[in-house]
Amino acid sequence: MVLLAAAVCTKAGKAIVSRQFVEMTRTRIEGLLAAFPKLMNTGKQHTFVETDSVRYVYQPLEKLYMVLITTKNSNILEDLETLRLFSRVIPEYCRVLEESEISDHCFDLIFAFDEIVALGYRENVNLAQIRTFTEMDSHEEKVFRAVRETQEREAKAEMRRKAKELQQARRDAERSGKKVSTYGGFGSAPGMTSMSSGSIITDTIVEPEKPKITPAAVRQSGPSKALKLGAKGKEVDNFVDKLKSEGETIMPTSGKRGSDVSKALPPPVNVEGVHLRVEEKISLTCGRDGGLQNMELLGMVTLRVTDEKSGRIRLIINNNDNKGLQLQTHPNVDKKLFTTDSVIGLKNPEKSFPLNNDVGVLKWRLQTTDEALIPLTINCWPSESATGCDVNIEYELQEESLELNDVVISIPVPSGVGAPLIGDLDGEYKHDSRRNILEWCLPVIDVNNKAGSMEFSIAGQPNDFFPIAVTFVSKRNYCDIQVTKATLVDGDTSVRFSSEISFLVDKYEIL
Repeated sequence: MVLLAAAVCTKAGKAIVSRQFVEMTRTRIEGLLAAFPKLMNTGKQHTFVETDSVRYVYQPLEKLYMVLITTKNSNILEDLETLRLFSRVIPEYCRVLEESEISDHCFDLIFAFDEIVALGYRENVNLAQIRTFTEMDSHEEKVFRAVRETQEREAKAEMRRKAKELQQARRDAERSGKKVSTYGGFGSAPGMTSMSSGSIITDTIVEPEKPKITPAAVRQSGPSKALKLGAKGKEVDNFVDKLKSEGETIMPTSGKRGSDVSKALPPPVNVEGVHLRVEEKISLTCGRDGGLQNMELLGMVTLRVTDEKSGRIRLIINNNDNKGLQLQTHPNVDKKLFTTDSVIGLKNPEKSFPLNNDVGVLKWRLQTTDEALIPLTINCWPSESATGCDVNIEYELQEESLELNDVVISIPVPSGVGAPLIGDLDGEYKHDSRRNILEWCLPVIDVNNKAGSMEFSIAGQPNDFFPIAVTFVSKRNYCDIQVTKATLVDGDTSVRFSSEISFLVDKYEIL
């Protein structure tokens, strides 16, 4: 055996998580890790130390160590390469390299460690394969679940239909003057046909579903005006007014949030026979002291053809982006044509695009840690004062070609200390006391309004105001990729097309 154990420990040698690949007692591994800090020579840049029986190969992780314990006859070069892979796995599951975060994700790390090493020997895997293996995403399982949910919905619909038929039969029997036994059985009244007996028996079986069908709200509503058409809006307003009279301030905010969501949706467009949808989603994580931890942007061009005459077309793409995107076309698209001429067309020109279906023809991906590519930077400075914390937060638009709409910067605030005292402010704010969130709302951020700030004071500690979350929508692309023209395959005749562009947030956090 070459690799005995892999562990994450503190600088004092305390084991946070450890995975043994051979038979070892807990006392043995704790003793080895406790002896590890005493063996390191200060002032030297070695990444391994040895004893009479084992070798420690280690890498510092801020306040922690990633340590591999191997036999002395193992290949040190292979051990260092394995150590680097272990060190890259940890940030995949832990946002910050701290003891509490490692403990919270200990089982995820152990599962990942098992994919790297089996029976003491390194497996031939990379980081992407480890991520795939640990997720265990199964297409067959998704299909099975979808089929099962469909069957359940159909069974419930059939059950409701049968129950309605039985109710209707019972009402018809009551109108005709016949007595129908609610708890019917085989001892039926004389003269009852076999069909009615069958109905009674079936009715007994589905009787527990009766309360679900009977509208109990009608009996509990009280005043008859609750059943009037068009009275719903008035009832809601009266309910909100009652909450206001009781001192409740959250419900109006919730109502506005619903309207804000509807405004954030892309407005309807005049859809032509050829319609294109260009959508980008960003996932970004920054540190509170600066530094981009990870930024991933996914984009896609989706084509929808509703006119049969425009099925055999080609799209001319204008790609002026210089951020280092990874472009990928649909398998049925001619890749050579796209590479040489930036034109999207089918491999077989005689075929047409599917009608009335959304087809993703081009997608791109950008993953970077370059701070210069952050579209909107958020800088938060909480400083302790005699009464709590004075918080200064500011934003700056770095990508000046963008226009961000409905921007909401959500800042956590301590609970049970009242509302924050707002000082200087650009834009508007909302305090949600139930969720303990202070929302800084900005309708538009563009080149004419590229920077702004907000100040507030509240009781608390600096760590109480993180993580900060940001949401926005935009009708402009982050990556400069556009469809400039659509032409028919035969004759290069231009085809009218409509398009809509959206740039959305999947995750945007400052930790």
